[in-house]
Amino acid sequence: MSERQPDPLPLRTRDTPTILTGTVLWVIAMVVVLLVVRPADPRPVWVCVAGIGLGLFGLWFVRRRDARLDETAPAGDETAGSESRHP
Repeated sequence: MSERQPDPLPLRTRDTPTILTGTVLWVIAMVVVLLVVRPADPRPVWVCVAGIGLGLFGLWFVRRRDARLDETAPAGDETAGSESRHP
């Protein structure tokens, strides 16, 4: 039987721009709902507020995660070098 190959390294992604884009889209949706649609029912506004809040939470969470990963990365790790996770 053959030996098991080692697990691949995790992908290094840039999550901050993706989360910021989604949050900005929720802000735009809220402006459209408030200025153009002007709903009698407040639920669409609260959906937008929830999207913005979750986007801000995701941004905080990802940045905290990235900071922890950068602290625990070994000094000789080639993935932690020139490729920064932050824009």
